[in-house]
Amino acid sequence: MHTHRARRCLAGLAVTGMIVTASVGAPAAAAAPTADVKLHANNVIVAPDGPQKSVELRPLSDRPFGNYTVRLDRSAVAAFAEVTVASDWGDCTTQGEVITCEMADEGEPTSLFDVTVKARAGAEIGQQGTLAFTLTAPDVGTGTYRSTVVVGEGVDLAAERELSLGGKLGERVHVPLTVANRGTKTVHGIVLYLSGSFGFTPSKRYQNCKYSSLILDDSNFACTFDDSLAPGEAVRVDSTFGGTIPADAWAPNVHYSWVAWFTPADWERSASANSLVHKGTDQALKLVPVGGAQARALGQTDTDPINNETGITLTVAGDNNRADVAAEGATVTGAVAATVPMTVGYLNNGPARVGPSGQKALTVNTIVTLPKGVTAVAVSNFCVDPSEKEWKPGKPGARIYSCSARGTIPRGERVKFEFKLRIDRAGSQTGTVKLQGFTSGGSPAKDLDPANDTAKITVKSTDGTGDGGGAGGGGGSLPITGASTGLIAGLGGLLIAVGAGGYLLARRRRTRFVA
Repeated sequence: MHTHRARRCLAGLAVTGMIVTASVGAPAAAAAPTADVKLHANNVIVAPDGPQKSVELRPLSDRPFGNYTVRLDRSAVAAFAEVTVASDWGDCTTQGEVITCEMADEGEPTSLFDVTVKARAGAEIGQQGTLAFTLTAPDVGTGTYRSTVVVGEGVDLAAERELSLGGKLGERVHVPLTVANRGTKTVHGIVLYLSGSFGFTPSKRYQNCKYSSLILDDSNFACTFDDSLAPGEAVRVDSTFGGTIPADAWAPNVHYSWVAWFTPADWERSASANSLVHKGTDQALKLVPVGGAQARALGQTDTDPINNETGITLTVAGDNNRADVAAEGATVTGAVAATVPMTVGYLNNGPARVGPSGQKALTVNTIVTLPKGVTAVAVSNFCVDPSEKEWKPGKPGARIYSCSARGTIPRGERVKFEFKLRIDRAGSQTGTVKLQGFTSGGSPAKDLDPANDTAKITVKSTDGTGDGGGAGGGGGSLPITGASTGLIAGLGGLLIAVGAGGYLLARRRRTRFVA
């Protein structure tokens, strides 16, 4: 088998995340399955004069496939689209419009199979058909998943490449975004998507915009406009559009955000379109000038998705508004063989928030080293064994754990990680809680008082034996309290987001495909 290369994604759409709109067929089930495997294939819209697009078969759940086979039937789109499989996707054979590839699952959180789709020169707007992907794996069974390919009218939206802004703590900053029609055909409808930085929240939540979960502070949202844009015409968002820098944000700091403009048809096929579900209530955002229903029904696609993106850099001024985080250990007591609860973590003493906000803010990784005479039998799902090659949150049995909170933590808030420890031997034993600081940009960083970044864990056994109970180190089931949650801050300064496919499992198990 050939080694899988890094997966290519459609420029522009790839930045918004994994495409998830899918048309799923009814799969066959394996005999006596004990678990389910969920896959999907994304839909695409292509233009006769446009670029090729990528269709990927991706897992939405654990994928213990080992060796597997994919059969691709291109016959329904052959008249108007060219469909090509990458040369390094295993061993492939072709019979007419059917391609069969034998492959090995390498355990990477990427696609199981992908192809490129390009409209033929004679393709007509409105033509459509389906690609059928049939995947067969031992002990799993066979499942068929379909992707709809549509030929749309090609247009070209374009935006300025870079936008530099500045502001102070607590200040509202106007964001003057513009978009132009660089093509030869009128654009019918526009969607503005903004992936915002932590710590730069929208000033308004508009009626014609949808936002990510309200408990997240990453400021991802999309606004839909019915406006038509003639060739050569340009528009900008109205003067109400902007963001607010929280008064307790880390400063000085630099925030990076990303903007893209889409046709409605392209937007419907993006992952972010499905993840934004909260509609705003403020008056609708409008487009203002700068210096047909039938057409909409046919669908349009951007023939140059690279030039419709804008990178926003926000520089936040401030007089060293930073924070102190203090490690909090625990003392637990119980009989030998007893299982006792323990809660450890840290307290943000402020004044600034901590967490992944901009490039310079402090993000905290908590290293929990357990005493040698205990065994972790239950572990917070926000903790992992750093010696493991795979991401396995909450796995018991390790002695050292790396624990990470979600989102930004305001002053006065405690971050808590819960464990249950079995006491294996008599006597008093000690471990540690140590805080490691790094910036959201990945560089090492210190808080205002490094002296309180380490705390002790003490486990004291009592005489006799027991099968449970014991005084513990406190309660609380969440790693942080309050509503300020966001991306998971991962190991070594990297931000790790657990994707739709979930984390991987090393142990094989019997599974089947489901729609």
